[in-house]
Amino acid sequence: MAPTAAKPRLGAKRNASRRTAKRGGDVTLSDVAYSQIEEMITTLQLAPGQAISEAYLSSKLGIGRTPVREALQRLARERLVVIHPRRGVVVSEINIKNQLKLLELRRELERLIARVSARRSTADERKMMREIAENMEKAAANNDEMLFVRLDRRFDLLFVKLARNEFLSDAIQPLQGLSRRFWFMHYKSAADMPRTAKLHADVARAIANGAERVAMQASDNLVDYIEAFTKSTLTADS
Repeated sequence: MAPTAAKPRLGAKRNASRRTAKRGGDVTLSDVAYSQIEEMITTLQLAPGQAISEAYLSSKLGIGRTPVREALQRLARERLVVIHPRRGVVVSEINIKNQLKLLELRRELERLIARVSARRSTADERKMMREIAENMEKAAANNDEMLFVRLDRRFDLLFVKLARNEFLSDAIQPLQGLSRRFWFMHYKSAADMPRTAKLHADVARAIANGAERVAMQASDNLVDYIEAFTKSTLTADS
């Protein structure tokens, strides 16, 4: 049974994000809409199979329909939603076989990203990785599922950024949201949050230390655990 997630906090943060976008910064309204809808999907506030509309999301987020439409198109490319022409948009279903296929690719991509990120990251970026690792463990200690999911997304974004390879980014990004949603659906019945946090922290700290081989091994250890967790959901849900 999926956990009940807290409602997203949209008020002041949403308005600040809108102002940032209008000032011409790097973050656009489409980015804001994407980030918020992606979180709603990966934390099951929008359930697999649920029909959603641009009008509903625009009203929910307080963002115009054009940025919402652009966000949905991006989410469709990442397979988190399915757009049916003239019929509407549906949140994609969760499929364990597809999840295992996804992990085959994720293993190889993340090993490479871990290695080059350890090599190419700056001192400031390595500091950010250390902070993420520490905060992940705090979230686990407090059993704060929403904080952990948000930190996991921050880790994913920084992890890819440090590789400084747009082709790697394009390849890995569609896998990250699908993986985060699968974990959120099943973690209470089959996952160990402290262990998950430690494995993520191991990757982050290896990158922060510039240790390429250690980062690659830590990445493999993380995917090993995620693969075992994924398979265990078959027993946990039976």
